[in-house]
Amino acid sequence: MSTDHDVLNQARTGDPVALARAMVAIPSVNPLMEEGGTGEEAMAQQCGAWLEGWGYEIKLEEVDTARWNVVATRGGSGGRRLILNGHLDTVGVGGMTVPPFDGDLSDGKVWGRGACDMKGGLAIILATAATLAKEDHPGELVIALTADEEHASIGMQAFSETVGGAAAAVVCEPTKLAVMPAHKGFLWVNAEFRGTAAHGSRPEEGVDAILHAGHFLAALGKLEARLLAGPKHPLLEYPSFHAGTIEGGSAPSVYPHRCKLVLERRTLPGEDPSAIMDEFREVLEEVREQVPEMDVALTPGLFRPGTEVPVASDLVQGLLAAMEAEGLE
Repeated sequence: MSTDHDVLNQARTGDPVALARAMVAIPSVNPLMEEGGTGEEAMAQQCGAWLEGWGYEIKLEEVDTARWNVVATRGGSGGRRLILNGHLDTVGVGGMTVPPFDGDLSDGKVWGRGACDMKGGLAIILATAATLAKEDHPGELVIALTADEEHASIGMQAFSETVGGAAAAVVCEPTKLAVMPAHKGFLWVNAEFRGTAAHGSRPEEGVDAILHAGHFLAALGKLEARLLAGPKHPLLEYPSFHAGTIEGGSAPSVYPHRCKLVLERRTLPGEDPSAIMDEFREVLEEVREQVPEMDVALTPGLFRPGTEVPVASDLVQGLLAAMEAEGLE
């Protein structure tokens, strides 16, 4: 930014564009997404300073080593509680074609890492907080800015364990200004294939763990077809899965004794992780009939459930009415 001082001054007034630009200029790459990522500490400190300056009671919480949440509150004299939530971390900057942390304003857009996901959303939350700080409002407003959404959502998990509930919550993720009352969850499925190491010249001794993982991956096409033939959610459509990571082998000339595969299964609201594991085990058993020497352990990993708010709820209908009043569809 060529006008750092001006932008920061405007941000302190609650101007949403200036807030977005100022936050993009603060690196907050999730360290689990990219080596060298700095995490959320600098973002947490700056957001906390803005909110405190507007009269909010703030708490900065280190939910894991160098991973930070900011929780700010205002009001609360017996009324209902509203939570506005966003995450402080971003994905990495590898492959970007614009400067990731300049926060330039060009062609009516803010450019840089996180401008969309989700420092733009954070800017709206903070601008709302600044506006409401100037007037009385019923109930309690809670601003929850959380860590690690891009990996395992440890910040939201920590916040949800202490918040004690609320009448309503709005997550300001980018949706092209659509009201989205449902979202998918996920289950990480770990598959560890065990082979036998041997030199490539001794095929009678080696068992190729990577090849066995390949057989399993190829067979998953049947599961994908079954999911797409199942019930369709009116907003989220179908569950899905993909192979997220795969690692194994020690050298090109050696039969790999191990191959570890992690699949991510995106879930619809209400799906049970044990039933999802049964889907993958069924495919695995079919493969074992063709490759009986396959040795593999299939285990569930991190699970985050999908959620859904009824379209007829006061929250959804209120948001839709507010959008319509602003001429937005």
